[in-house]
Amino acid sequence: MQTRRETLRSLTIAACLAAALPALAQTPAPASPAAAAGEGDPAVATVRKMTDALEAALKAGDVRARAEILSGPMKETFDLPAMLRLGVGTRWKDIPAAKQQELTAAFGPYLSATYATRLGAAAGSSFAIDPKSEARGAGRIVHVTVTDGSGDTSPVDYVLNAENRITDVYLQGTVSEAGTLRTGFSEPLQEGGADGLLAHLKKSTETMLAAPAPKAK
Repeated sequence: MQTRRETLRSLTIAACLAAALPALAQTPAPASPAAAAGEGDPAVATVRKMTDALEAALKAGDVRARAEILSGPMKETFDLPAMLRLGVGTRWKDIPAAKQQELTAAFGPYLSATYATRLGAAAGSSFAIDPKSEARGAGRIVHVTVTDGSGDTSPVDYVLNAENRITDVYLQGTVSEAGTLRTGFSEPLQEGGADGLLAHLKKSTETMLAAPAPKAK
């Protein structure tokens, strides 16, 4: 049985603990070293999400399966409207808004199918990302080294805008994705205007997705 002194001592300790609990609850837990260092470079994080998707798509058996894997990540990481505007060039401003929306909707699947087609010749490739991006105007540039199945390496530079969305990709440091698009879009635009380009995007996408899977060796 507790004495009066022991009882008072127990009540005092309990009261102190009760007073301390709210303060303890409001005190944040110590941050982990990774959290204290921040989430890292957001431009690099964007490119990593895309290269992870590319590596996953490499394991798929045909173009359609690869395109399905790439579609979501490309919508998240690429500024598709900006890339399309770059590909169309100065003609873009003359295209009615409703038709611009149709073209943008068709461009996403087209670009996914294009990358899925390219991956057909890239079996065994891996991607090494420079952990720090560089300033490029209002945006950033992220350097990636691609190593193919035979061990040969190639530089690929991703250009991102201020929102950390990809607006262009440079192969070998000089070949611009936007420039390649502009070349490919030139003839359809000259022959049929915006409708000609829309038909080109849809037909090209269908053709790429219909490509048969390679025969097993």
